[in-house]
Amino acid sequence: MIKFAKHILIFGLLLALSKKGFSALKLADALQNNMVVQQNKPFRVWGKADPGKTVKISADWLDNPLSLIADKEGGFLGSIEVPLAKKGDFTPHTLRVQTSDEQITLNNIWIGDVWFCSGQSNMQFAVKEMLGAEEVIKDADQAAIRLLNVGLNFSAVPIGTFSGKWLECSPETVKGFSAVAYTFGKKLHEELSIPIGLIFSGIGASAVQAYIPQEELASDVLLNDTYLLPFLKSPKSKETVDSGFSFEKVVRPFLLYNAIVNPFVNLSIKGFCWYQGEANHMERESYVKATQVLIKSWRNNFKQGDLPFYYVQIAPYFHDKEDDKLAYDAFFREAQQKVSELNNTEMVCTMDVGEARDLHPRNKKPVGLRLASAALNRTYNQHHIPYQGPEYNYVSFKKTKAYVHFKPGTTGAGLTTNDGTAPKFFYLAGEDHVFHPATAIISGHSVILSTKSVKRPVAVRYAFFNYPVTNLQNTGGFPALPFRTDNWNE
Repeated sequence: MIKFAKHILIFGLLLALSKKGFSALKLADALQNNMVVQQNKPFRVWGKADPGKTVKISADWLDNPLSLIADKEGGFLGSIEVPLAKKGDFTPHTLRVQTSDEQITLNNIWIGDVWFCSGQSNMQFAVKEMLGAEEVIKDADQAAIRLLNVGLNFSAVPIGTFSGKWLECSPETVKGFSAVAYTFGKKLHEELSIPIGLIFSGIGASAVQAYIPQEELASDVLLNDTYLLPFLKSPKSKETVDSGFSFEKVVRPFLLYNAIVNPFVNLSIKGFCWYQGEANHMERESYVKATQVLIKSWRNNFKQGDLPFYYVQIAPYFHDKEDDKLAYDAFFREAQQKVSELNNTEMVCTMDVGEARDLHPRNKKPVGLRLASAALNRTYNQHHIPYQGPEYNYVSFKKTKAYVHFKPGTTGAGLTTNDGTAPKFFYLAGEDHVFHPATAIISGHSVILSTKSVKRPVAVRYAFFNYPVTNLQNTGGFPALPFRTDNWNE
């Protein structure tokens, strides 16, 4: 009997010790020390606890804590109010989640705006690689900007976990962060004087279909036939998915959405920035539809209304073929422009800051600044800040000349060039559909074109081939968008 009691005592001690080392209370990976909490929105706090346990959520800005019960699987999700960020207020806050016997406290969190940035290599392109990197890094002691680099992963089913830590921005932490996203966030911080949280969750060489939920691809005939069915019918769909990178894996449908977007759908954010397209550059209608479905599905799954979505048009690139008759990237840019027909979206043009022989141009600062200008004007209602470049409106032909007119409001105080020379890359064609380089003269808000090679012009193309690095802009420094006036087959 004494021996039996001794065994019971030892078992009890072992059980107590095992419980002492085990934590049932866990917060979602997105909720960490050093994060930025989205201002002026309900903030969702979610995680795991013992099933049926009462979970109390409190924050130093709340008068009263929120209490809720973990469900039968142990999951909990509560929503707390967050006040407006005050201009110039960089007070660190704390958030506490506790049960009767456990507690997690998040420290050094700030109230501001959070932007989710994604895409392929030109969005991933790091600060340390950008033009002027040394100066940018030197000036990156910006504690009110918080950075989250999400580790690469793939999943056949939606998951809620990821690797990566929220960090204060510093010369050390900014080096490996997205140059476009950081430039964008720094400009917002400077203009708004509030904390800014930046999440980069993407990977080089990735395709648009990789970021779209499987059910969304399946529910659209074009996307199902173009992307989903070919994958599901292939042996690749039967493989066990791991986190390892391959150029083939990053174009598979839905895997990246499941692994590096889905973990954030409960997180309150301000909006999205997107720089992707090179992996799909030979597509047209399917890419427009896919990107618009991506936008709609992300907005629907984040459940915060029609969140702003700002994206970047692909830059000039010659694909190792120096031939101005090759225009497949121009037709793709034209397709990209159609994405912005969806509400609360805006496209940023990069025709003047590309490098014709480099798919990854280093001059990333203007790209981030243009995204920020679009956000400041459209999301933050700072309507005095320009964000658009000259956009084609209509053309008139008189004898041997063409008169190109741009949409009102897109030319600023007038047209100019960034190098003081005549506008480049205008072409004229006659009824034979053959385009010839044209001489361009700026006339206020219009451009007058002529060439001896075309006696009766009927069509104009501007920067409409793969690799033109342009010089035409408005007085705000925003480049003219490429265009064509014809509807001739590609």
